[in-house]
Amino acid sequence: MKRILLSVFFLTLFVAARAQFPMGGALGGGAKKASVTGRIVATIIDSVSRKPIDYATVTLLKVSDNKSVNGGVTDEKGRIVLQNVAPDSYKLAIGFMGYNTKTVLVKTTPEKPDNNIGNVILAPSANSLKDVTVVGQKAMIENKVDRMVYNAEADITNAGGDATDVMRKVPMLSVDASGNVQLRGGAVRVLINGKPSGTMANSVADALKMIPAEQIKSVEVITSPSAKYDAEGSGGIINIITKKNNAQGISGSVNASAGTRQNNGNVSLNAKSGRLGFTSNVGGIYAYPQESKVLSFNQTQTAGGLSTIQSTGLSNWTRKGLNGTAGLDYDINNYHNVSTNVKVSSFSNGGPGSSDILLNQVLTRNTSDMDMGFNNLDWTMDYRKTSKREGEELVVSGQATFGRNPTDFANRLVVPGVPDVITTGNNRGKNNEYTGQIDYTYPFSKKVILEAGAKGIFRTIISDILDDPSRNFDYSQDVASAYGVVTFPVGKKVTAKAGLRAEYTDIGATSGANPTIKNDYFNLFPSVVLSQTLKGMSTIKVSYNRRLQRPSLFYLNPFENRSDQFNIMRGNPALNPELSDNFEVGYNTFIKGSVINASLFYRTTGDIIESIISPITENGITRNLTTYANIGRSPSYGLNLFGSYNPKPKWTLMSNIALNTYEVNNQVTGVNTGTFLNYNIFARSAYALNKGWSTEVWGVLNSPRRTFQGKTDAMYFYGAAVKKEILNKKASIGINVLNPFNRDLNIKTVNTTAVSVQSQDIYYPLRSFGLNFSYNFGKLKFTQKKSIKNDDLKQGDQGAGGVGGMGGGTNR
Repeated sequence: MKRILLSVFFLTLFVAARAQFPMGGALGGGAKKASVTGRIVATIIDSVSRKPIDYATVTLLKVSDNKSVNGGVTDEKGRIVLQNVAPDSYKLAIGFMGYNTKTVLVKTTPEKPDNNIGNVILAPSANSLKDVTVVGQKAMIENKVDRMVYNAEADITNAGGDATDVMRKVPMLSVDASGNVQLRGGAVRVLINGKPSGTMANSVADALKMIPAEQIKSVEVITSPSAKYDAEGSGGIINIITKKNNAQGISGSVNASAGTRQNNGNVSLNAKSGRLGFTSNVGGIYAYPQESKVLSFNQTQTAGGLSTIQSTGLSNWTRKGLNGTAGLDYDINNYHNVSTNVKVSSFSNGGPGSSDILLNQVLTRNTSDMDMGFNNLDWTMDYRKTSKREGEELVVSGQATFGRNPTDFANRLVVPGVPDVITTGNNRGKNNEYTGQIDYTYPFSKKVILEAGAKGIFRTIISDILDDPSRNFDYSQDVASAYGVVTFPVGKKVTAKAGLRAEYTDIGATSGANPTIKNDYFNLFPSVVLSQTLKGMSTIKVSYNRRLQRPSLFYLNPFENRSDQFNIMRGNPALNPELSDNFEVGYNTFIKGSVINASLFYRTTGDIIESIISPITENGITRNLTTYANIGRSPSYGLNLFGSYNPKPKWTLMSNIALNTYEVNNQVTGVNTGTFLNYNIFARSAYALNKGWSTEVWGVLNSPRRTFQGKTDAMYFYGAAVKKEILNKKASIGINVLNPFNRDLNIKTVNTTAVSVQSQDIYYPLRSFGLNFSYNFGKLKFTQKKSIKNDDLKQGDQGAGGVGGMGGGTNR
């Protein structure tokens, strides 16, 4: 019955939104799109060498109001083509580091919509730093009303890396040694082209390593998501926009990397003929098994006295994976487009391990074997309709996701004088998700825009425990939502974007022989952003939004992972969602070619979800159980400061400093953790040498991290790379190193309760040396289309899986 009610609710919202579209151009005073559009073509040439300048920034501005309407960067031949240009009078502004900026007047008419202005000559500046304008810098970092955009394709040092390397260069983000990403100390939801992915849901760190940097067009950091987005919690949203082919013919790339720690490869092939486009990508990763060491200590006060367990564990875990995508895109005519995409991924992580254990002063030994799999298939279908009215758009999307996540382990505990104790576990996790969505955009004018839509998500999560079916877990979660967002001016210089999202959630869960859990709740999520443009292309932004994070399978699954039988892990199906209120003030400016972005924020989160430990006694042995709970309310204040500076035309210095407080209050238990300061510092230096050579060094420092019961020590890691462009800049070859002077990254975590202490000292094998190769072929021109965005689930920390296994295996 609940599915019928939700379907009727969603269908009603769908019809209501669709009914708006036939209004066409009848409403509002917005200008119609010109019936004829053309293109402007130019080639940028160095005045001295007479060679083309690649990666020069080109901006098209209307003469009437000096506002930017189009732009991009030149290709390896110094050429740029600006498409869909309406007839008018324009200024073409061309800039590049070390050159004087040049402006060229360009005019197109309905009779002659195309204009090829030929070669545009740029002269080197006498004092390059003083003469560089913000035009060139703006191509790297863009600050928009509700997000910051890092244009990865404009950063020539990205070749040969992967998405993790790109993320380290994005303002406001911090990336740990495993590749896990945080935004201002909070959890984030990572989307690819606006779509969720089952691969990302299982292990963000592994999924990012599968995306070559050359395939990334830009990265959007959305700290103040509007009501249009699903109500994700704390940190915000990261949206990776990949390059897609929109040119006639065939294009693609080949990327390969071999190293002492891991190897990866990726091949993409894109084709377009007439109105039909095809995209495909196949990639793989293999991380060598390397010895990891874990020292652990558990002490518990019991009725019979003090119980202690000490162990030294060694493991040799392997990480490997394959993924592939294939998509079709067809333009029915100028106003109708359909597309479909299939993404398949398969990852596994695990291996053998052994531990020497001192169990209450009795020496024992445990041998183990662990294997975790993450297998997903995502299929999407999209229909997009536009009209003659500039900006009017209707998008109808559907998505089906099928996830299979097996976990198998086996332990043999050898205790002198008693029979061996064998423990096994076999879990088959299933996560099926079906989504229908409609989004409609209507511009009443150029400055007043309405966005509205509706969405239905139907999730089914099943955990089949093969060795104990009585503990099977079935979980269903259905979400119906609708939103409205309006963008409008407030005065002459302030832009406002305000919206409201309504979500209804219906939950049912059955765990073993326990009664079925039923729950439903309705929430409203307001959002507002005010942005003002100041002198010197500076902007200031003030925002507020409310977000919600529902626990995903990682947190809910009651399957007991006993791969480390003295540190058992189990999910909690009774978790409530987190609810947070977020306030932010941001400032962005350009000073003599430098980019500076600063932001202050306050976030308060209720029912925050964290891991907790509690002692349990089985067969006379006391050990720790790790599970998850809603531990209380967490207020957090924070500061983020990002800067980019060019001491010389080809030398870029970049740094990001993030500070945030951690505190948890629980009025029921009366517990207050006190206030602690977390920080993350990232620094990068990149230098582009002559003849296609470039170098880069970077480093990351993370402060100690607090949780409700524990503390994790500080960590730091660093790397360097050298790259050489070859084959007329169509290919590159490079060498990179990570932590060359330290084999292991040592991280110690201590958790304490009133009656127990749990300590883990982990040595991750991080040092690596690698050789990478990248080759691009064909003519590339990229576009982006709107689609489904499921970004409402809190994701589990898959950190240890990103750098190899731990002794005895402790991940789930």
